[in-house]
Amino acid sequence: MSSVKPTETAAMAATGGASPEVRYTPAEIEPRWQERWAEQPDLYAAEPASSGKPKYYVLEMLPYPSGQLHMGHVRNYAIGDALARYMWMQGYNVLHPMGWDAFGLPAENAAIKNNTPPRAWTTSNIAAMKRQMNRIGLSYDWANEVTTCLPDYYRWNQWFFIRMFERGLAYRKKSKVNWCPKCCTVLANEQVINGRCWRHEDTIVEQRDLEQWFLRITDYAQELLEDLDKLEGWPEKVRTMQRNWIGRSEGAEVDFEVEDATHTPVDELQQVRHKGTAVLSAVENLKTTGARITVFTTRIDTIYGATSIILAPEHALVKEFATANAELAEQVNALLEQQKRAREAGDIGEIEKHGVFTGHYAVNPFNNERLPIWVANYILGEYGTGAIMSVPAHDERDYEFAQKYGIEMRIVILPRRTEDADGKGETESTLPYTDEDSLLINSCDFSSMGNKEAQQKMIAFVEENKFGKATISFRLRDWGVSRQRYWGTPIPMLYCEKDGIVAVPDDQLPVLLPDNVEITQEGGSPLAKLPEFVNTTCPKCGGPARRETDTMDTFVDSSWYFYRYTSAKDDKAPFDSAAIDYWFPIDQYIGGVEHAILHLIYSRFWTKVMRDLRLVKNDEPADRLFTQGMVIKNGAKMSKSKGNVVSPDDMIARYGADATRMYSLFAAPPDRDLDWQEDGVAGVSRFLGRVYRFVMKAAPGMRQPTTASGTQLDAAIAPNLERKLHQTIHKITQDFAGRWHFNTSIAAIMELLNLLNEHEDAIVAAVESDGRAREIITNLVLLLAPFAPYLAAELWGEIGGTTAVNKEPWPKADPGKMAESTIEIPVQVNGKLRAVVSVPADADQDATQAAVMADARVQAATAGKQIVKVIVVPGKLTNIVVKG
Repeated sequence: MSSVKPTETAAMAATGGASPEVRYTPAEIEPRWQERWAEQPDLYAAEPASSGKPKYYVLEMLPYPSGQLHMGHVRNYAIGDALARYMWMQGYNVLHPMGWDAFGLPAENAAIKNNTPPRAWTTSNIAAMKRQMNRIGLSYDWANEVTTCLPDYYRWNQWFFIRMFERGLAYRKKSKVNWCPKCCTVLANEQVINGRCWRHEDTIVEQRDLEQWFLRITDYAQELLEDLDKLEGWPEKVRTMQRNWIGRSEGAEVDFEVEDATHTPVDELQQVRHKGTAVLSAVENLKTTGARITVFTTRIDTIYGATSIILAPEHALVKEFATANAELAEQVNALLEQQKRAREAGDIGEIEKHGVFTGHYAVNPFNNERLPIWVANYILGEYGTGAIMSVPAHDERDYEFAQKYGIEMRIVILPRRTEDADGKGETESTLPYTDEDSLLINSCDFSSMGNKEAQQKMIAFVEENKFGKATISFRLRDWGVSRQRYWGTPIPMLYCEKDGIVAVPDDQLPVLLPDNVEITQEGGSPLAKLPEFVNTTCPKCGGPARRETDTMDTFVDSSWYFYRYTSAKDDKAPFDSAAIDYWFPIDQYIGGVEHAILHLIYSRFWTKVMRDLRLVKNDEPADRLFTQGMVIKNGAKMSKSKGNVVSPDDMIARYGADATRMYSLFAAPPDRDLDWQEDGVAGVSRFLGRVYRFVMKAAPGMRQPTTASGTQLDAAIAPNLERKLHQTIHKITQDFAGRWHFNTSIAAIMELLNLLNEHEDAIVAAVESDGRAREIITNLVLLLAPFAPYLAAELWGEIGGTTAVNKEPWPKADPGKMAESTIEIPVQVNGKLRAVVSVPADADQDATQAAVMADARVQAATAGKQIVKVIVVPGKLTNIVVKG
């Protein structure tokens, strides 16, 4: 390939044949290479498993097709693209796909705002974003593109749903749900952030009772928790977030029977005191209603300190009490309103505690004491059983509540006795005392036991007497997947008066999402207003049936999309299991930490379900996870909602795609936030221009056959050039293998170029005949290839390369050429730094001491003083001890 362009030939003629300074013009170079790459659809295609190469599956999280990428997207994709290109050069069979998380609410909002059908809006955005991705030069295998809103994909969402329904993992129930008034749909708990919608930070989430479809993710809670220990390649921050969300607690469920209010007076606000057998006998004769309040506790060892039972305002028993007591009903409604306001403010955990005594009592099964039943706003119905035994002396929240309402506090645990210097014991504690390493008091037969021993024996007592059991509780709740909106996967279930809930037969899938639907976001699902969609025939009895009109949560789409990439055109199954066996687990997954709970925990659940369906063999979807930092502009995360996005199109038009993507890798370590500065893109563009001019000067000689004789690099500079080159190769190779400090990788290339520019004329003159000079030019281009693919491809062709540069072998560092010839040794005199002396890198103790003592600065610092000792640490430092 000739390096002289027609415009350059004309310029040479006009200047008497002298070649003008070559100019880096990404606006000319990059579109030309983009066209060439588009003509090679298999350029980035993965090879079959039979290739014999080791596999490497690198994946960035797929985007929602909003219509435009911003620099936050570019940073994510540039990281994955650099890694994919590097792994190709390392000889791996690389799978690097991309697709579109294409269902979701924004399309419906756009339909209302722009009077554009969601399908048209989405497909138009996909085309625009795909154009942007191609212009950035991302190495995606588009042959395996996945678009989740197309029937060939969501058909398998429905197929999976039916399989889960058959296994009891998909079920329908009425429950209190999170409702976003702006989305007009249900949100999962994970989608409620500080009481507000995860998509609309200014919109307060309401609580509603609705019939919903759920996926029984809680069946996998223990495995999801335990398998986090296997994910050593995931950030500890993400694993901790998931552990906390799953929230495993070991304890016991204890049943407290409700006293029959018709048998005993109910106007006593203070519970019966535990004063002895006579009182206990009297209590034993009380009647109960048969109703039980089940309490989950992790501290059953404090049960003798329980002085009340407190229920959540939405507890079923509270509703029963309130039905018979109008005043109580009004007070409970006030508590519910307080909870609502606290949720809206996002501080439910800091709610000011209020409560009301119901006038009813429960019986502590351990000592038959009557405990007043209260309702309080700080007890939440969705956590635990919606009921607690209140132990004010040993729980901070209960202590605060009891102080406010004058409820008795009873100490039943104390610190283990500790001896002070005088041999006197100390067992007093400040309330509330909550430490676990304690001894029981005032606890009948369990007194004087350590709390761990007491817990075991109390749980055994509970189970033996059949009023409770040992229990493991999880914070994790089943995944509510019903959404009352149009643009999503139709749930493939039917309702028949004769046969009840019936799944759509597999041969009738997909249940197609109809077009031309009026979307108002009012009055429930738009699909419910389409008789032609709703009314159908029951496949069991042949009678009339009604279709489910809810659609699936879009996190269903993203829970398994990466499996579909391996065989995206398969119309017989969701994927080819043989392909999954080869490609999975994903070797490197890349995306934002904001997906730690939502997407990542759902995708782990989905993988385990597919394993149990014998579709896959792996337990986890990805071996390694990398969460990149955000792009910050004007002090906030770059996002359309903040109005601070920077379009890559604008940056590419000014500086080129290589400079734009390379800046996103250079400006900060990839796991840290990047503070956007356009001047930085301009700086990277200038650097790339320097690389271009340097290599282009050497290109004519590089294209010539190597001559047997000719100009050679000066023996005084060649070792230094080789040393810097191989140190740079080693540095970048280590960065790719470790923490991906691409910022320091790019800085190392910049340092290398600075040294090469110092000896530019000598290198250019020697490239035809000196292999060391040719190696420098060749490897400089190869080192640039993962970070600036357009420029690398251009320069690779200019220096005579005939193959795709991303398939060339990665350079190998020669340890023998990396070693420094001299090193700098700091010299201290009586502990103070006085000089830095250069010595040969292999200098031993005697040679180092001789060089140090011959240095003029050292001689000046020791003149007139007695040298007591010289301590030499070869290769590190020298310390001289003097007197006088």
